Amino acid sequence: MCKKSASKLDVYYSLDVRQQQEKYAAYWQTLDQREQGIAQRFKQTKLTQRYVFAHGLLRETLAGYVAESAEKLVFSLSERGKPFLLDYPELSFNLSHTENAWALAVVQSECQLGIDIEYFKQRESWKGLVKKCFSPEESEYWHALNVEQQGCAFYQLWVRKEAFVKAVGQGITLGLNQCVLQPNTLDQFLRVPNKCGLAEDWRIYPLNLAEGLLAAVVCNKVVCNQKELSLKLTKISNA
Repeated sequence: MCKKSASKLDVYYSLDVRQQQEKYAAYWQTLDQREQGIAQRFKQTKLTQRYVFAHGLLRETLAGYVAESAEKLVFSLSERGKPFLLDYPELSFNLSHTENAWALAVVQSECQLGIDIEYFKQRESWKGLVKKCFSPEESEYWHALNVEQQGCAFYQLWVRKEAFVKAVGQGITLGLNQCVLQPNTLDQFLRVPNKCGLAEDWRIYPLNLAEGLLAAVVCNKVVCNQKELSLKLTKISNA
């Protein structure tokens, strides 16, 4: 079914999906009724366009892994709303987008896979978010940093946590403070909820996509039968 190695983590990204402008009409035609309905509900044209670009590009990319055209791919949702391909459940993928940036992680194996990308933005609410979303260890580490280091450190922790909760398919309702990172290195989890397996079963793949764009992929290695997946980055440029 799939054309790419099961031992690889493929990450596709675009820093501006509007570069696919010439494909907009074609992307719209590949969307199913549910997706078109979602796109039409946005009140701002730019949000509609971002959705069409994001999901049209998702379909186009996934179609390259299976013997189907983009418009024939059938998406279904898990009980908690995580999308998967109904006819190809063994193809794991997860999508993230922020503003006009877009990223997709794909593994040719059934596994729990999540990706998150976020542009760095200064906030006045750092401390409140840290108190709500970070564990005691993470909070202590963050508060000990110099003020000028806290913003970047916040996002480095945040994208890893977001990628984890997306991987398990529960989103932030799981509780971001329940997935606890080793804050000094950011390369492993200290604790995860019991229902999510063992902390050592999870792997973190930081991504360097662009300056000011924080990104990470999280995947459980046990189901993938790999201690480490080989990461391949593919930048999608102009159509």
